[in-house]
Amino acid sequence: MNTTDRNVTAGGFEIYFNKTVGFLTRHGISLLGTRILAVRGRTSGEWRSNPINLLTHDGARYLVAARGNTQWVRNIRVAGGGELRLGRATEAITVTELPDEDKLPIVSAYFKRWGWEVARFFEDLPKKPTDEQLIKVLPGVPVFRIDA
Repeated sequence: MNTTDRNVTAGGFEIYFNKTVGFLTRHGISLLGTRILAVRGRTSGEWRSNPINLLTHDGARYLVAARGNTQWVRNIRVAGGGELRLGRATEAITVTELPDEDKLPIVSAYFKRWGWEVARFFEDLPKKPTDEQLIKVLPGVPVFRIDA
């Protein structure tokens, strides 16, 4: 499989975990920076939402798609942005996708914060990977900077 086409689907535990985190986030409780990302569907135009881990790194905010080229990634590429929601608060955002050569510090920070949660989406990648290990997976990890 081409690493840029990586799309890891959620299993039983992940579905339960995402539903729980989503419920809490929709009710205003953020766990380690979680938000609900809402993006218009690229063909339907309807709002689609997913719980995400919002990363702040060196003063900028990022969305990291640990599962690869998921539906929200495909939708946000077309829409150019969406909304971040926490409880009743909604923030409209626009995003810029980072090229592979700019991803390493972001993905490294993401793994330091959420490696316990996302390492299982990568074969043979430990919860605390080295930079060399991360460089190999960067093409399959979409990263978006949230523009001010």
